[in-house]
Amino acid sequence: MIVVVAGVSGSGKSTIGALLAARLGWAFADGDSFHPAANVAKMAAGMPLTDGDRWPWLGAIGAWMDDRAAAGESGVMACSALKRAYREVLLDGRPGVRLVFLTVDHDLDVTRLTARHGHFFPAELADTQFGDLEVPGPAESALVISADGTPDELVAAIIARLHLEPAPGG
Repeated sequence: MIVVVAGVSGSGKSTIGALLAARLGWAFADGDSFHPAANVAKMAAGMPLTDGDRWPWLGAIGAWMDDRAAAGESGVMACSALKRAYREVLLDGRPGVRLVFLTVDHDLDVTRLTARHGHFFPAELADTQFGDLEVPGPAESALVISADGTPDELVAAIIARLHLEPAPGG
């Protein structure tokens, strides 16, 4: 199984995804590391990505998930997947993928982004994330969860609601 932890930048998807993977004993990948250098430079300069910028990135994330599945391995991927079309690219033809979508209030998100250091995504782009945001509806079969709890609380909720089995000692 692959679990995609999605949400706007600053929602906690990387923190939650890494902790979830550690608890399950699964591989973890952060979608940020799949961006080509041009995408990172664009965001660092305060320019939002376009759909055209995102399609190759989503393809690279899909390839990582396919590699895990082909090897019979489970994993957790942190990826914004803001629009339904992006989630369709990631989920279509991949029945072993589950989507967890973290929601966060705009003001809390801006506070988190402002406090974050050493990341290429500036707080000034938060509005573009919320502008693109399409929270999954019931037809998408996603686990939509508020990201206002502690990482431990959120990971415990994800494990329980997806009926996952923590690794020994996890």
